[in-house]
Order: sequence, then C-alpha cells, then structure tokens
Amino acid sequence: MRKSILKKISLAMAAVIFIACLAAGCGAQGGSGDTGVPKVGSLKYEGQMDLVYATTFDVYYYEGGYALIRIYEDNDYLVIPEGGSVPDGIDESITVLHKPVKNMYLAATSAMALFDAIDSVDSITMSGTQASGWYIDAAVEALNEGRMTYAGKYSQPDYETLIKMGCELAIESTMIYHTPKVKEMIEDLGIPVMVDRSSNESHPLGRTEWVKLYAVLTGKEAEAEEFFRGQIDLISGLEGFENTEKTIVYFYVATNGSVVIRNPKDYIPTMIEIAGGRYAFADLQTPQTSTSISMTMEEFYNTAVKADYIIYNAAIDSPITSIDDLIGKDVLFEEFKAVKENRVYSTGKSFYQATDIVGEMIIDMHRILTEEDPKDLTFLTHVE
Repeated sequence: MRKSILKKISLAMAAVIFIACLAAGCGAQGGSGDTGVPKVGSLKYEGQMDLVYATTFDVYYYEGGYALIRIYEDNDYLVIPEGGSVPDGIDESITVLHKPVKNMYLAATSAMALFDAIDSVDSITMSGTQASGWYIDAAVEALNEGRMTYAGKYSQPDYETLIKMGCELAIESTMIYHTPKVKEMIEDLGIPVMVDRSSNESHPLGRTEWVKLYAVLTGKEAEAEEFFRGQIDLISGLEGFENTEKTIVYFYVATNGSVVIRNPKDYIPTMIEIAGGRYAFADLQTPQTSTSISMTMEEFYNTAVKADYIIYNAAIDSPITSIDDLIGKDVLFEEFKAVKENRVYSTGKSFYQATDIVGEMIIDMHRILTEEDPKDLTFLTHVE
C-alpha cells in the first residue's frame, strides 16, 4: 500500500519543496542559519555541514579533519581526528572529544535509533534504559548479550560503572536539566556530557537529522548522509499534496485528569501538516515553549470535540485498546465527533524511540486522512 502511495508522489513537486527549503535558509548555511564561524585556536576553517531541517545544532569543519559541533543553548564540542592532538589556544569552554568516540553512556532514548541507522550501536556500551524498556532490537540484543550494560537511568546513573567502563561521553536528553546536580557530578568525574536537543526541532526530519551529528562522533558521515536522504525521499512529495483540511487532535490524559497536547510549534503538528491534515490546536496562543501543554478537560473539549480524528499518544501513556478505554478516562469523549464517526487511533509505545523512521508515521497519518479503511499501519492502531 505504501508503495502505491509513493508512486503518486510528484518528483517535480518534491524538487520545488527542496529548492524552497534551501532558499529559506535551511540548507547550505546550516540548520541555524548562523554565519559566524567559531574560532578554534589556530585551526583553519574549511566549511560547514549542510543541514536541511535541523536548527538546534551546527557542525564546522577545520583543516586536518577537525570538527566543531555547536549545540545551541548548550555547548561546543571539538572532535579530534584519530591520531590528532588538541590544538593550542582553544577556548576552555570547548569540550574535547577524540574520534571515534566509544564507550558512550546513552540516556537519551530517542538517539539510539539514529546510532542503529548508521550501524554504530556498538559505540554505546552503557544504557540508561533496561532491555525491557527498549523497542529497538539492536539495543535489546546488546544488553541481553552483555555488549551493553545498564548503568542506571538519567536521574540516578551508576557512577561507579561509568568510571569502571571508561565512559568517554554521556549523552543525555533535556530531562537532565531537571536534575542538574547529576549532570555536574558526571562532569566532575571527568566525563563529558552532551545534551540531545532533537526534541526541540520543529520539523520531524529535524529530529532525524541529528543522525549527522552522531555520525561525526563515530566516523559514519557517509552512512548518515545516505540514510537521511532516504528519509527525505520518503516524505518530501507528500508536502506537495493539497491539504485535506481535516483536523487531528494528538494528546493523552494524565493521571490527574488533565489533558496533555503538543505545542503548535512542536514537530508533531508539523507531521500532521505534511501528512495533509490540520492540527486541531494550531491556532492556540501560548507563551509556553515546552513541547507539551497541559490543560483542563473543559479547555480541551472546546476545541477537540469537533476534530475529525483522534490520535491518542500512547508513547507517554498506556495504549487504549477500545473506545470504552477512552471514555473511561472521561465520559465527555462520548460527545466527540471522531468517536461518533469511528476515527480514533492510538500510537504504540515505540514511537518516541523511532526517530529513524518518522517518515513512516507521516505516511500513516496521510493514509488515515485519505483512505477509507487503512490497513497495516506502522505506528497507528485503529481503536474501536
């Protein structure tokens, strides 16, 4: 079915979209559009990584195989080539890493799929998630076979294990900022910390494009470029389809009864737009910058009751398996248009970790918007 959809994609339209993206400054100048080249001691600047969608980082290249990773609102990392030495005169705020970076501790679960996409899971020897919490086969196998060790979750890492295994880099999600003392403790042990900010990307493929950053650490730049181009090819044509104007509400119900939706500027609403729909809360005016927004059921009802489709976010909460499960969370759901018209879907638990195939989720959304009874969806399950 997916192949039949993709055959309808206009290559000409895909080219127009890509050229428009470059013209808007999201290409050759790097994701940020920042033209200021960082000075790194006496190193001679050679060029900048070509980013298409990512805006939260840039990579600058210097003579001799050196690369500087700049993660905005965070830190700079100088990646030293194999056999290279630390150049004189670099700013003390720059974190130094030696390529290829090995023995990494990964607490940012969304990054594992990207390492897997470039065959670099073996560079991660310590996990912040146990095997039962992973939905990525390579991670589960590595943990079960002893090639990867559970070293405690992000908020309570096993410091002794990090030291014993010679951790070269701890990759954390933005959740680490809720426990800043943990980050400080890891750094005090002499272990560099890198915060994955891919969740702050406004475009879904911006998250996936972080694969290029991790490729710089592991020496898999060519593999990352080939993989990422494949993801662009998968969805770019869909951006040219005329929007169906059907609305989708994406949410979950918290244990306290409040409803948690996605910020209109988040990548999930962008996925809905690319798929050919409209995010039900697209016009919501909010001063919040977080990816999620909590509201009362009454506030949610006023907008969501008229939505054409419901997608329940089970990547955070438990999946709903029936309409009764949904109504059990609040009887008001009985009045929702999507419930009455049998247009309720639920994501699976694996979605948030699947940063390598976000294009498949967009295809799923496109199919529920355009097909009467779509079958064999990758991430979405029809709830009846």
